[in-house]
Amino acid sequence: MKRVFCNMMATFAALIIAGGCMKMGPDFSTPDTGIHIPGVYHHAPAPVEGVTPQSEDRWWDVFANPELNKIVDEALRNNLDIKKAGAMILEARARFVRTRADRFPFLGFQGQARRQRQTVEVSVPTFQGGSLKFESQQQRVTIDSHNLSLPASFELDLWGRLARAEEGARADLLMAEEGRRTVAQTVVAETINLYLLVEALERRIQITDESIANFRRSLVLVEHRYERGLISILDLRQARRILARAEALLPSMRQELGITQQKLAVLLGRYPKTRSARLHKEDYFKRLAPVPAGLPSELLMRRPDIRAAEAQLKALNAQVGVAMASRFPQITLTAGLGYSSDALSELFRPESELWNLAMGIVQPLFDAGKLKAVQRAAEARYKQGVAEYAKAVLGAFSEVESALLTRKEQLERRSRELNFLEEARATQEVAETRYERGLVDFLTVLDAQQTRFQAEDNIVQVDFAILSNRVTLHRALGGGWGGY
Repeated sequence: MKRVFCNMMATFAALIIAGGCMKMGPDFSTPDTGIHIPGVYHHAPAPVEGVTPQSEDRWWDVFANPELNKIVDEALRNNLDIKKAGAMILEARARFVRTRADRFPFLGFQGQARRQRQTVEVSVPTFQGGSLKFESQQQRVTIDSHNLSLPASFELDLWGRLARAEEGARADLLMAEEGRRTVAQTVVAETINLYLLVEALERRIQITDESIANFRRSLVLVEHRYERGLISILDLRQARRILARAEALLPSMRQELGITQQKLAVLLGRYPKTRSARLHKEDYFKRLAPVPAGLPSELLMRRPDIRAAEAQLKALNAQVGVAMASRFPQITLTAGLGYSSDALSELFRPESELWNLAMGIVQPLFDAGKLKAVQRAAEARYKQGVAEYAKAVLGAFSEVESALLTRKEQLERRSRELNFLEEARATQEVAETRYERGLVDFLTVLDAQQTRFQAEDNIVQVDFAILSNRVTLHRALGGGWGGY
């Protein structure tokens, strides 16, 4: 019995080895998308001699904001989309294990003990007329049966169908892992953008409060001059109008701030609460580190969504091999080893041993082109995947170039807005001084005040645009530029 069992296992092992000798279908290689990729990005800053960019692991450290770092860490721990993506990885890993298991023999255990009582016909000898005869009679008997066996089965993967299926499942697992990284990257970028927007809105509310205080001081001055008969009622009405307009801006700003705070809280896995606006320094933009010069285009290939698209392409390529191998014969080996006896005490005796070994083959002879159509469909899906992969790569390059171009133009815009703010403040100072002397009308003062506070608001908005654009650039590059 042991010799038979050993021979069966040796046969299985030999067939497992033989089953991995061939894989139908093409082996995967990164396709040529036909897109010309330059060595460096077109709008990247020009290299500066003697300047070496530093490694950047946590790219959001570029904002030099400890509070922001804590918020990002909290988002990575508690965000529900990231948790969902993590569970999807577990599902993909389980599917991979299930698919991979098909390449190995199945070995089971079967045991059965049965007792049944039934009526049977028996022949009983009798003497009639001096001769022996047999009569049929019914008797109630109890029958016991005991079986113990180890069934086994194995499909010979001579054409690599199961191997390609495992290859595809592994690619699906890789795609799920890259998908989680994509989700995490998206959550980090959105978290930082919302945090920066909260700061920008708080700064804009602060500027609006300052403008309201300024307009109130101007209104007091105008009222005194009106009481003395130095100005007309029109100047007084204009002063009240501009104050009312500034005060009307605050509710919508506070509403936008509260909604943004609620969105940020949900990203962090918190209950959506709000808080009052904080005070900020006038200029926090100067803390932002510059973008390194001459960014190489290879950085883009670190993007998890690009790697996920390539993994999907691997899975589609593997499915082509599965479809091709399905058109060839499927050979299955089955075996069993065990004992069977009517008496439990005699179950493990040599005469109770039983075994079987069988091989089966299935080959479709006519299916009206079904399997061929399945293969053609798999090949067509792979071609679609190549197009999608190329589109993803091209779109990613477009995102990076757009972010670099936006950065360059927004930096120039900020420089011009700073010049505009400097002139607006000087103009306001001159206008208020000349008005006190009676040399200009109050409309000139109002125009100068409005222009000054609008210039300050513009600076906050362009600062947010530049900071948000840095987030977009890092997201488009798949992270920082560490190692470059």
